[in-house]
Amino acid sequence: MVELVLFAIGLIILVKGADFLVDGASSLAARFKIAPIVIGLTIVAFGTSAPELVVSLTSALKDNTDIALGNVIGSNIFNILFILGISAMIYPLVVAKNTVWKEIPFSFLAAILVVILGLQLPINTGNFNLLAISSLEVEGVITRSGGFVLLSFFIIFLYYSFGIAKVTGASQVSIKKLTLPKIILLIVLGLLGLTFGSRIAVDNAVTLARLLEISDTLIGLTLVAVGTSLPELFTTIAAVRKKSTDIAIGNIVGSNIFNIFLILGVTALVKDIPIKGIQIIDILVLWFSTLILFASLFVWKRHRISKIEGFIMLLCYVAYTVFLIIRG
Repeated sequence: MVELVLFAIGLIILVKGADFLVDGASSLAARFKIAPIVIGLTIVAFGTSAPELVVSLTSALKDNTDIALGNVIGSNIFNILFILGISAMIYPLVVAKNTVWKEIPFSFLAAILVVILGLQLPINTGNFNLLAISSLEVEGVITRSGGFVLLSFFIIFLYYSFGIAKVTGASQVSIKKLTLPKIILLIVLGLLGLTFGSRIAVDNAVTLARLLEISDTLIGLTLVAVGTSLPELFTTIAAVRKKSTDIAIGNIVGSNIFNIFLILGVTALVKDIPIKGIQIIDILVLWFSTLILFASLFVWKRHRISKIEGFIMLLCYVAYTVFLIIRG
């Protein structure tokens, strides 16, 4: 199918564009003597979330807000259940206390705020059959004021993370020393890659949805979400193979916080995000994935995710994906 090939090409251009932009921007920041800790918490952290941001913005500007929201929710679910699940199966994930106590609660707060700000759960559910209720669609709008609230929390999170990193010495990144012409070239290529890659990916995702006769939301929750999460997948697996498991899980938790606070916040500022196509089950899975991560690290006070727990998380994602396909 031509559209699927073009969608994949768009994602490749998008991801590569994000890499170029991060390398160029990091080197430029280093030339201006900006501390590596600041670069790590801003430019590098932004880099892995850049595909989600650009795709969501492009979708919103093209009036495909279903894809924008589905992309964020789907990416967050994929990040925890699939990426951390498969990573834990490669090597058990041991996590620092700062991540458990300070960053993961922020991630859950972000998931709750989406509901508070925009997703108005239906009240008249008829009978209280759990399966029937879970299949109900949620309604509402994430307005510009809601976007401002999300961005405000994002700024608080950045300030908070910066304070933690200064104390622990985290987020120190190695930065390539490049010549100014090469820095400019990388930034320009990165911006072009993000712009054109996102357009190709979004346009063909919409076309695929039409051809397969499925909703834009479902495409956002699955194909687009997985595609835009590829940077997180590659960087996390690379970190796990080097046995830098705390970096791996910190990358995922940070990305999930960026996705809601920054990406939904910016997207809502640009255009109100009407909620349609998202079901209660999707929100519950989003909450469940964050809770299961916190529980596996906190309840037994081991601060680690074992291979068995990783396998269970992976199974949960497969089950959810099968459910989405059946739902159509």
